Amino acid sequence: MLGLALGVAVWSARGAATSAARAAVYPDHPITIVVTFPPGGGTDLLARKIGAALAEDIGQPVVVENRPGASGNIGARAVAQAAPDGYTLLMVNSSFAITPGVFSKLDFSPEQDFAAVINVAFVPSVIVTRGDAGFTDLPAVLARDPAGTTVPYASCGNGTPQHLAGEMLRLRSGAPLQQVPYKGCGPALTDVLSGHVPLGIVTASSAVPFIESGRLRALAVSSAERSLLLPEVPAVAEFDMAGYELNQWHGLLAPAGTPPEVIDRLNAAVAAIMARPGLRNHLLDLGFAPTASSAAEFDRLVRADIARFTALTQSLGLRVD
Repeated sequence: MLGLALGVAVWSARGAATSAARAAVYPDHPITIVVTFPPGGGTDLLARKIGAALAEDIGQPVVVENRPGASGNIGARAVAQAAPDGYTLLMVNSSFAITPGVFSKLDFSPEQDFAAVINVAFVPSVIVTRGDAGFTDLPAVLARDPAGTTVPYASCGNGTPQHLAGEMLRLRSGAPLQQVPYKGCGPALTDVLSGHVPLGIVTASSAVPFIESGRLRALAVSSAERSLLLPEVPAVAEFDMAGYELNQWHGLLAPAGTPPEVIDRLNAAVAAIMARPGLRNHLLDLGFAPTASSAAEFDRLVRADIARFTALTQSLGLRVD
């Protein structure tokens, strides 16, 4: 028994030493960042900006691979099944935390199959109307008679953060809001601008140019506090709805089991990139609020959002078999 115990101890020590040695030389070949959206979107743009800077810093190529489909589940599954060595990462946004509450059958676990690396940016949603429309502020929307005609709002699609932001507002205020889902924020904005839908709830990054030109009027943002992107626009929480918040995050995940040393290396490298004034200002211009979290902080954020979004989608009956 003593010999067996010593053998196990030696094996464990050798395993730990091997893991530490691998982490010490990490990375020694290209890293792939999988994006669960098509090229050209905000999450893809972030992945490419971070990937290019990371490649320069670590001396290894960083390849961005787009794997859209099934609400992000195809790309997520691929990373969940990848080797936990830090060479395959997943760039996601808050939609990742909505998936468990919407899909009754997943062949991966968003909570068990991934390790958080870092949160890099927030983008709130913004409630907008046409610049010449009748709604001048959010109270004018919420003052509608709940028993009267519904107020349609365009969202970026069923089960998106913008859809949930609208449903949270409807439940908290009692206003007769009715979602009109679109296939993306772009088409939703088009119909708000044309007057086909009186309201829209879209990402702030997509709406800022139209707000600045006066073609859209911003009524409120969904972040807990006013956003750096739209500092003059009140938060929904300011209208007697304390605690209302849905601030869409963007971050990196790795397969579960990735060595802590590798997670720490990635976190430190990406945090340093996000702290660079040039990149921060560029991302702000594009509509992102850059940030940098510890891996533990990001893990808590993802898990908390999975729990609250699952409760919300279940209450709405939003489920895909």
